[in-house]
Amino acid sequence: MKAMILAAGRGERMRPLTDQLPKPLLAAAGKPLIQYHIEALVRAGYSELVINHAWLGDKLTAYLGNGSQFAARILYSDEGAEGLETAGGIRQALPLLGPDPFLVVNGDIWTDLDFKPLQLPESKLAHLVLVPNPPQHPAGDFGLSAEGLALAEATLQYTFSGIALYRPEFFAAVPHGKQKLAPFLRDAMRQGLVSAQLYQGLWFDIGTVERLNQLSALLERSDVG
Repeated sequence: MKAMILAAGRGERMRPLTDQLPKPLLAAAGKPLIQYHIEALVRAGYSELVINHAWLGDKLTAYLGNGSQFAARILYSDEGAEGLETAGGIRQALPLLGPDPFLVVNGDIWTDLDFKPLQLPESKLAHLVLVPNPPQHPAGDFGLSAEGLALAEATLQYTFSGIALYRPEFFAAVPHGKQKLAPFLRDAMRQGLVSAQLYQGLWFDIGTVERLNQLSALLERSDVG
């Protein structure tokens, strides 16, 4: 199974840091965020990786190269300077990802989740990893049924971690160009085609400089990284 790391975001809230570096190359405890993902994916058996890029993408490709230094093989999907949003970016990368299910991880998060046990049920088009709602996102995104189905609307909602398994068929209805992911996920959820699980381990959404510093402090005083 292949994995895709989403690395095309501009990182406006991280400026001025992202004026000179793409957001996934920002360092936590001395290591770029995207490198934590690559190392964790390789440990879990994902050695074939696809990475999309847009803003300052040349710096990302220059740092990561072909992936051999991480015991991986990296292919790149260039989205131009503006990017294609999440669904549009994955849609464009489908020829690189191939016909089988694949894992997608947001490049601007950090987690100690082990990717290896994640499974996509045969009858589903997507499987999401949800997490408890962080302070900056108290309302959450999606619900979770007792049977393990992701729900488009629910009284109790959790936050989408940015980690999911997909079948290529999920993106058959996604037009080319800029496309957000959430509307397509909700449509599939209403058809019962999306499963989910709740992960209650460490997870950080690195959306601000303050949260990047918090993660760095955690990693510097522990061995979780």
